[in-house]
Amino acid sequence: MSRMNSSVESADQPTSAGTASGTPKVGQRVLHRRYVPYSHAHYAGNLVDGAYSLAAFGDVATEMCIITDGDEGLFASYSDVQFRAPVRAGDCIEIEATLVRVGSRSREMEFEVRVVARGNPERGESAADVLDPPVVATTARGVVVVPPR
Repeated sequence: MSRMNSSVESADQPTSAGTASGTPKVGQRVLHRRYVPYSHAHYAGNLVDGAYSLAAFGDVATEMCIITDGDEGLFASYSDVQFRAPVRAGDCIEIEATLVRVGSRSREMEFEVRVVARGNPERGESAADVLDPPVVATTARGVVVVPPR
């Protein structure tokens, strides 16, 4: 079974998902968690391609725009994308977006994918371990644009 969780926090206090704050604030964060299914393995060793992380960044950016601007927004660019550790099928990952700059129509965010749990087939077919601390797998910065207010 696949399950996704999401949470949103402003720089000052948590904001419930689905409630548009109306004012984007630097420091606002969105966090998703999800299981990486084996159907997404693309390479030997159950490796998942880097595009998986980029798609996850798009998901958290979309939620951020909905919360801050009441619109899904459109991705304009990525910069400084770094693949720091592998993401594998069977991982549980958390994807975080943090709002770092607010323009009149642009929203710049920092993104991070962290592996918080990983399958451990040496202990058993369905065994998995919580990673403490989590492993930072992918980082990036990105800019989205939203319609004029």
